[in-house]
Amino acid sequence: MRRIFAQTRKELTQTIRDWRTLGLALVLPLVLLLLMSTAISLTVNRLPIVVQDLDSSPASRDFLDAFRASGTFYVASFPVDIRPEEALTSNEAHAALIIPAHFGRDMARGINSPVQLLIDASDANTAKLVSGYAGQITRAYNKRAAGSQQIQLVQTAIRLWYNPGRSSKKFYGPGIFVLGLSMFPPMLAALAMAKEGEQKTILQVFVSSISAHEFLLGKIFAFMVVALLECLLMLILLFTYFGLNLVGDPTPFIVATILYAFCVAAFGTMVGAAVPSQAVAMQAVAFGGFLLVFLLSGLMFPIENIPVGLRWISDFIWGRYYIEVVRDALLQGGGWPATWYKVAIIGLIGGVFYIIGWRKMRRMQVEA
Repeated sequence: MRRIFAQTRKELTQTIRDWRTLGLALVLPLVLLLLMSTAISLTVNRLPIVVQDLDSSPASRDFLDAFRASGTFYVASFPVDIRPEEALTSNEAHAALIIPAHFGRDMARGINSPVQLLIDASDANTAKLVSGYAGQITRAYNKRAAGSQQIQLVQTAIRLWYNPGRSSKKFYGPGIFVLGLSMFPPMLAALAMAKEGEQKTILQVFVSSISAHEFLLGKIFAFMVVALLECLLMLILLFTYFGLNLVGDPTPFIVATILYAFCVAAFGTMVGAAVPSQAVAMQAVAFGGFLLVFLLSGLMFPIENIPVGLRWISDFIWGRYYIEVVRDALLQGGGWPATWYKVAIIGLIGGVFYIIGWRKMRRMQVEA
């Protein structure tokens, strides 16, 4: 253990001496967490829509007031002598609401009066949200307009749990937190390891008495410290700016965080041991630590939405399991019964990375 700690101290000393590396390790994850969690949103606010009111009756104006009061849409009038499609093609609005003539008369008579809503579906996600919000507003208006004449045998009471305000920051924050841990510690570990091979200083290790286990564990423990410091700084940001807190039993999150720090550090060390080139090692970590985690871990969209032909790849993405543990710890609070196997998988993947890196180092030492 003395040799392992000496190797760990040596790596940490080199990291602290290089302020650029230290800034990369500690500051950039905070910037990533702030920018990506703020820029990405699952909700729409003041979405511009245009209205062609062909009736101009009190009933039609009351219907439009329901859209204005929602806070979701920004309603603007549109000339009735211009085709509403032009508002969509010119990007003036994302939807066009057309109220037909005799709308007020039909409502007074209690008969159906179809209202047309044209939606720009070039952005499928926004189109789905616009359609859903418009449907909710219309149903609420119909219920209010019908009054006591409407008989509802079944009434549904909807309650949103864990994130009742549907805040995008509370959904994306834990995911970007995991993305930061998946990118920067393994990149630093891979660069440090590849630098040894690129500059041939690794030959000093081969002729020394230190074993491959001791050398690798020293490297991994050093960058585990960096990863845990990143985790602490980003948690402070999550607890303050994002308004999140640990719910339920925190021990699964603590154990998973330590294992994930080992996993990402072992991944970077493995890449650096296998690829003695800093440029190539950085590209490999960017692919595994960023691209795969960003797209196939459930960070952006549910795993179930990934095409079946690619979904199986997500089973091998280490960030997927840690994201689920972090979201459970910060939002749901399921604890060990809900997350124990995910914690175990993180440790298993980290062990695989370590064994691959050890076999590579052991072979090089034997060859030397």
